[in-house]
Amino acid sequence: MPARWSKEVELIKFQELHDLYVIQNKPISQIGKILHLAESTVYDRLLRLSIKPDRSRKKGFNCVSPATIPCIHTRSLAEFIGVMLGDGHLTSSQVAVTLGNKELDYVNYISSLITKLFNVIPKILIRPRGYYVVYFGSVKVVRWLKSNGLVFNKVKEQVKAPDWIFRKEFLMEGFLKGFFDTDGSVYRLRFGVQLAFTNRSLPLLEDIYNCLSLLNYHPSKISRSQVYVTRKKCVLKFLKHVSPANIKHRQRFEEFVKYYDS
Repeated sequence: MPARWSKEVELIKFQELHDLYVIQNKPISQIGKILHLAESTVYDRLLRLSIKPDRSRKKGFNCVSPATIPCIHTRSLAEFIGVMLGDGHLTSSQVAVTLGNKELDYVNYISSLITKLFNVIPKILIRPRGYYVVYFGSVKVVRWLKSNGLVFNKVKEQVKAPDWIFRKEFLMEGFLKGFFDTDGSVYRLRFGVQLAFTNRSLPLLEDIYNCLSLLNYHPSKISRSQVYVTRKKCVLKFLKHVSPANIKHRQRFEEFVKYYDS
C-alpha cells in the first residue's frame, strides 16, 4: 500500500501531475520519463489524486499499433510464452517483462526476441533499485496473449500454459527455455547439480512437470511450489537441448559442474 502523504505533499503532487497531464496534455509514457516513474505508477497516481485518465485527448490515441501477431507456433513464440508466464506482466494495453539488475545481456536478448515476434522495438526502463523492465504497448498483442491463456494476475487466477505448447517437442523445449530463464534456478548439491522450476500457480507447475516428463527429464513431484530435475544425465541434456539463454544460469552451471562425480 502506498505511503500516506501529508496534505502539503498531496497538493504538490496534484499540482505537478495536473499540470503535466491536464494542462500540458502529455501522455502517461512521457510523464513517466519526466518524473522517473513507471507508467503504471503514473496511472495509479492519477487515480489516487482523482485526476480522471482520458486517453482520447492524447496525441496518437487513434493510431493503429505497428505490432504484428505471429501466424504460426514457433519455438521462439513458445519461449516468449514461457518468459511471460515466468516474469512477464500484462496490463490492458502493455506487455512487460521484469528482470534482475545483473541480467543486462538477457534484457537485450528479450528485447530482440520481442522485435522478432511482434515487429516492435520495446522500451527498456531501469527501476530505482536497478531492475530492468522491457515493455511495449499494444492492445492488439495483449488481447492475443489473453486469448492464449495469459492473465493479468497469474497467481490469483492460477494461470496455465496454452494447450498448443504440448503439440510438438520443440514447442515444449522453447516453453521450458523461456520459463527456466526467468523463474528457474541452478543449485549445487553435495554430489552434483539441481535445476529448480518455481511458481505459485499449481496448474502452471503441473504443465512444467508434464513437459519435463514428456521430454524424459524425470522431474521430481511438485513440492512447495517447485519442480526439480536432479539426475546428472537429465541436467546435462537440459543444458544442451533446451539451452537456456540467460547467461547467469550457464555461469552457475559451469561453476558447479565440477562437483559431479567423475
